[in-house]
Amino acid sequence: MVYLNDGEVREKTDRINTVRETLRLSMSEVSKTYSKLFLVDTLEKVGISRHFSREITRILDMAYKLWLQKDEEMIMDMETCAMAFRILQSRFPDSVVQGSLNDTKAILELYKASKVRIFDDEWTLDKIDSWTTELLRQQLCSNKISTSGMPQEVECALQLPFYSSVLEPLEHKRNIEHFSTNGIQMRKSAFLPHHIAEDIIALAVAEFHSAQSLYRQELQYVDRWVKEVRLDQLKFLRILPLDVFFFLASSVLPRELSDARIAWIQNCLLTTAVDDLFDVAGSSEELQNLIALFEKWDAHNEIGFCSEDVETVFYAVYNTSNKIGERAAEVQNRSVISHIAQLWLDTARAMMKEAEWSREGHVPAMEEYMPVAEVSFALGPIVPTSLYLMGPELLPEEVVRGPEYGGLMRLTNVCCRLLNDMASYGRESGDGKIANSVLLLHLHSASSVDMAKEEIRRTVEASKRELLRLVITGAGGGGVPRPCKDLFWNMCKVANLTYLQANGFCSLEEMLGAASAVVHDPLNV
Repeated sequence: MVYLNDGEVREKTDRINTVRETLRLSMSEVSKTYSKLFLVDTLEKVGISRHFSREITRILDMAYKLWLQKDEEMIMDMETCAMAFRILQSRFPDSVVQGSLNDTKAILELYKASKVRIFDDEWTLDKIDSWTTELLRQQLCSNKISTSGMPQEVECALQLPFYSSVLEPLEHKRNIEHFSTNGIQMRKSAFLPHHIAEDIIALAVAEFHSAQSLYRQELQYVDRWVKEVRLDQLKFLRILPLDVFFFLASSVLPRELSDARIAWIQNCLLTTAVDDLFDVAGSSEELQNLIALFEKWDAHNEIGFCSEDVETVFYAVYNTSNKIGERAAEVQNRSVISHIAQLWLDTARAMMKEAEWSREGHVPAMEEYMPVAEVSFALGPIVPTSLYLMGPELLPEEVVRGPEYGGLMRLTNVCCRLLNDMASYGRESGDGKIANSVLLLHLHSASSVDMAKEEIRRTVEASKRELLRLVITGAGGGGVPRPCKDLFWNMCKVANLTYLQANGFCSLEEMLGAASAVVHDPLNV
């Protein structure tokens, strides 16, 4: 675990208490619904909303009641309605879009709100998405953005759809810098006391600095771990710079969950090592040897190692998993190492099945392919292991084995696997690989690769909506805590960013630039 020093903790605590008190005192002063929602949105934009959950809950409870009562300001003012919809993630009324077509901020709120879809029949949102996208593009191209400082925000929103963006830490930084220079600007008719704005910005600056310091400490820890478990000695291992993993991890897991974030990064690296052994470097003997070692786990000495690569990979997985398991047992008040070991075994077996298909030239049907491909994507060792470290939320065994948890895992696997398959189709088919869902659809049903990809996109979008519905509505009723559900959704968002471009990844230059901004570069304030 990485800790802040006592001075940093005291400074942060003092700032939080100051802002909380001013927020409480100002609640009666901030009378308009728009102003209260704007305040919530601002706290989220600069990355400090977690400190004010009670105050935010009061505002959202009030907003929801007004929504149900069809309050005039809530319903008739487009920006207020769109912001409330996005934050509350509720249903959107049809009659709110008149009279604000030149207000870029209102249109952007409406555009973002249209991305929050959890049902198949939300045709109104489809239409709103279509015309707000076109309107924002027109305003951007013609330099008719109505609010200063917004072109970059509009451009980013159009480039990365709201549901797929995992750039929150980067956006927090940009918003802090913007507010520090331009102030927190409400409408002329609204009012935010100057001292509250100053306190919010000061706390956001301090929070970003402490988070960045924490990420650097974690980065040093993981760098040492890579050398300790000898991953750096695996010549076949494809590995992105560690900075990129910390950029992604900072979006997947909140900054206070250091243990879970480190475990997430470690298991991302370990699953890459196992995948590369199965996909690129390993012989049949080595792959069978690794599976046998995972089957034996603690009794692995009975098996032995057929190569140095297998020994390195196994001990990296085994020793790291046991250490994570020890910490997780303290959080969960029960042993979870048997589940972690089983997840690694399931993943390796799925990878072996795909290796056999490739070696034998077997083209499985989709119903044969997907159950294997979902597991071989290797979220099993990554997500559940991190969930076990997200205390104080408890995940009893009956919850982990329940249908809600299983549905969250299945839908996340489907989205990530299919997004990966679409992005990697050209490369993998060129390498002679056939275990790819786009190619399978092309061979078995669709008349062209483009048609196959479109069919896959529809499946991904439907799975995303179902996943988001499970996350935000509690429809599963299986006892999975909301913070744990959010991790599944965040993994889906990471996949959307990672496989955004046709070659399988956003450019390394872009990823490194974002990582440097979050982990290393100072605030420009």
